[in-house]
Amino acid sequence: MDQILFEQKGYIGIITINRPEAMNAFNYDTLVRLQEVVEEVSENNDVRVVIFTGAGGKAFSVGADLKERKTLTIEQVLRNVGKISEVFNLVDLMPQPTIAAINGFCFGGGMELALACDFRIAEEGIQLGLTETSLAIIPGAGGTQRLPRLIGQAKALELILGAHRLTAGEANTYGLLTRIAGEGRAMEQSLEFAAQLLNNGPIALRQAKLAIKKGMDTDLQTGLKIERQAYEGLIHTEDRVEALVAFSEKRKPNFQGK
Repeated sequence: MDQILFEQKGYIGIITINRPEAMNAFNYDTLVRLQEVVEEVSENNDVRVVIFTGAGGKAFSVGADLKERKTLTIEQVLRNVGKISEVFNLVDLMPQPTIAAINGFCFGGGMELALACDFRIAEEGIQLGLTETSLAIIPGAGGTQRLPRLIGQAKALELILGAHRLTAGEANTYGLLTRIAGEGRAMEQSLEFAAQLLNNGPIALRQAKLAIKKGMDTDLQTGLKIERQAYEGLIHTEDRVEALVAFSEKRKPNFQGK
């Protein structure tokens, strides 16, 4: 059984963690396969939006596979921590907009994968959080860095140091979520959200994401230069001309990603 599934629906790519019997926990082989899929999808221009989810309906992912972790040497544990951090960083750097369709329990590394995505849509009734300190460790796949950048330092300290398990409603109050979906509707809502993004120029989506991500890591003036460069990268595209023609003809543009 393939531990990572990929399906393409039109211009939307869906990456599914396929270990429902283990609540979609990440063992080393799963991480290696996830890296392969993420790298392949990142290079696929026919995929314009990417959705991550978990198989089975009970869990998005509960993070590291603790049954495997108990059997590992210290060197192997360090290998796993390095790999999960590397893979989630690749998710963060994907050129396409990314959505986490959180359809069940989402703890530890699962929450860190969701944080590496651009958007998070979670179902009512699920629980999520960075609970590592309750296991005498800390988030090691970007959680201590991405969470405070998303919701602020004080709130991140509260959640991580307290190992809090949040409901979707509580997570939304903290600013963690993009939307709350009804029970069983995380994927449906994510597909609808992705479809809205697809109304816009695919190259423009990538360039806007690039400008925001790179700009947030620097000062304002440098960020403005990054924005200008990203904008200039669109000037000669066929899609920009198509948008102007469609506007003048009062029709919906037909973007080709060129």
